[in-house]
Amino acid sequence: MSKIAAEFSEFVLFSAEEVRALDDRVVMRENRGKLIPYVGCLVRDKEVQLKAEERTRQLWLARLINKLGYARSRIAVEYPITFGRDSSKRADIVVFDADRPTVPYIIVEVKQAKFKDGKEQLRSYTHATGAPLAVWSDGILDEVWHRKNPNYFMSIHELPRADQTIEQVVDQPWTIQTLIALEDERVKEGKFARSLRDLIEDMEDEVLANAGVDVFEEVFKLIFTKLYDEMTSHRLGSALRFRNQNTAAQLKTAIQNLFDDAKQKWPGVFLSDERIRLSPDHLQVCVGSLEEWKLFNSNLDVIDDAFEYLVSKSSKGEKGQYFTPRWVIDMCVKMMNPKEGETVIDTACGSAGFTVHSMFHVWRQIMRAMGREESHLFTMEAKPPRCIDYVRDNVFAIDFDEKSVRVARCLNLIAGDGETNVLHLNTLDWTKWDETVKQDDWQDSYGDGWRRLRKLRENPRQSDYRNFGFDVLMANPPFAGDIKQSDMLSSYELAHKKNGKLERAVARDLLFIERNLDFIKPGGRMAVVLPQGRFNNGTDQQLREFIMERCRILAVVGLHQNTFKPHTGTKTSVLFVQKWNDDPVMGPLCPKVEDYDIFFATQQVESVDNSGCKVYRKNPDGTFMRDTHGHFVVSHDLFNHDGLTEDGITEAFEEFARKEGFSFFPTGPSAQTAGAIR
Repeated sequence: MSKIAAEFSEFVLFSAEEVRALDDRVVMRENRGKLIPYVGCLVRDKEVQLKAEERTRQLWLARLINKLGYARSRIAVEYPITFGRDSSKRADIVVFDADRPTVPYIIVEVKQAKFKDGKEQLRSYTHATGAPLAVWSDGILDEVWHRKNPNYFMSIHELPRADQTIEQVVDQPWTIQTLIALEDERVKEGKFARSLRDLIEDMEDEVLANAGVDVFEEVFKLIFTKLYDEMTSHRLGSALRFRNQNTAAQLKTAIQNLFDDAKQKWPGVFLSDERIRLSPDHLQVCVGSLEEWKLFNSNLDVIDDAFEYLVSKSSKGEKGQYFTPRWVIDMCVKMMNPKEGETVIDTACGSAGFTVHSMFHVWRQIMRAMGREESHLFTMEAKPPRCIDYVRDNVFAIDFDEKSVRVARCLNLIAGDGETNVLHLNTLDWTKWDETVKQDDWQDSYGDGWRRLRKLRENPRQSDYRNFGFDVLMANPPFAGDIKQSDMLSSYELAHKKNGKLERAVARDLLFIERNLDFIKPGGRMAVVLPQGRFNNGTDQQLREFIMERCRILAVVGLHQNTFKPHTGTKTSVLFVQKWNDDPVMGPLCPKVEDYDIFFATQQVESVDNSGCKVYRKNPDGTFMRDTHGHFVVSHDLFNHDGLTEDGITEAFEEFARKEGFSFFPTGPSAQTAGAIR
């Protein structure tokens, strides 16, 4: 590749052929002893120096002429835009109307400005000229807008060709396949692609902040509605209904009807009479922004990132709890290896990543046993009864934050094909549960799941809710804050000093450890994220003795310090344990021994940089690696991505577990080649 072509390699918006065609037109001219690239402009009929913005402009000119079919005679560059007496502003590219050759039809800005600034500049240019189409691009990303009226910029997915009308582009049939094609275009943008979270931030800045509504509630409603639309469209083979069409008032009616259908399919997330509270004009902008996104994928990470942003703004960060990265969750699920007949719970569930990914893990076992293959649209497809039964009877989650619970219920209902056992309860204050569950509104939302949870008490006839009989527990409890209520502390052994007196305050995560151990049966296993200090602080010796008396420590995995950035830089580790048990009637065997080996490992490969941005794996040719479902592969050494990357900590633990004879990994050769214990 030539030097110029190499410089253009970041222009992922354009094909290799488009970049190569521009490269072939470049000539090098000497200027003051330096070689400077020039190119013959396709419109101005003269050579121009190929600076950064000019590169993008020439690529766009070639696309407009060669791909979209606009005649050179209809195109101008550096076109003056007049604001009153001021005509100093100039548009980078203007395409004129076919029937009115002096009236702008398309305005293209190729400035290296921030997206928001570029959009505002384009908005002012279209107001001044009346142009109905506008494009902002930096060569890596682009956004196309249709100016439907002076107050509304509607996002559209592509410019019309010269032989098309705007209406033909806007009114094209809109299906899941349309969204997949748009998703593939974003994939080409790699690390430069805007995320759903970026889109929500823009919506918040431009519309929602001044709409007089609860941002979380209204965005949540729209995502909930769009997820339902995608699922029903895929299963029925019908067109999508979540479209920015017709008048604002007609759109409001259509989206409200779709929301009502979604509430009926997935009850318990919103009240049955809840309405979309955005005005028709504000709703039109939001639907136009969201309609091009496919929210469903094989692991729901697209919407999970968006929900994390929405919830963390109002609640999670204040309580010292942050949503667990999905690669950490996957490591825990793979190492705990839940089975179809086992029960699973997360006692501080956040968005319920541990339970959702446990579903996926067990479903894959079921699908393999049934001889069925998993597709890219796995989460969207109808599930076999065995999969639905597993979710209804075996998977549970609890959280005390109401917004997190509703997000978790939403994700569990969607992933679980209409089933969920996510409950709004205070895990630590179990003595007050009877008071909570008596409320009619609570029963309306959570009653079915509550009745199923009660059956899983260690003794279903017992009168309290201290001890349960779960097979697997995975959780990332809050780190911050102390519990000071004596009535709550009195129920916990770890809240008492060695002389029996009650502590005045106890860290929340300590109580969660004791409470979590009460949730699992003899032989049950637990993975819990803890601050690193709990493993080596001298003041935590009592805690370590408490755990070792009750459990076999299976493994300790140190996570990278950036794992929870940008929220916190606290160093964390995951503790894996199994409750002692020598009675096969009570649960899986884990007979108590005094001397045994423990698996220790530390994550060496960074998954998140110091700014909190994900780090992605690259292929040898420099392109971003994608898994079998098309998702970008986050960089880490926790597991091998089904053989795409080298073996990691999980594969090494599996080999260790088989050698040690752990009950949840059958003895015999490993299904995967394991790496060394680090």
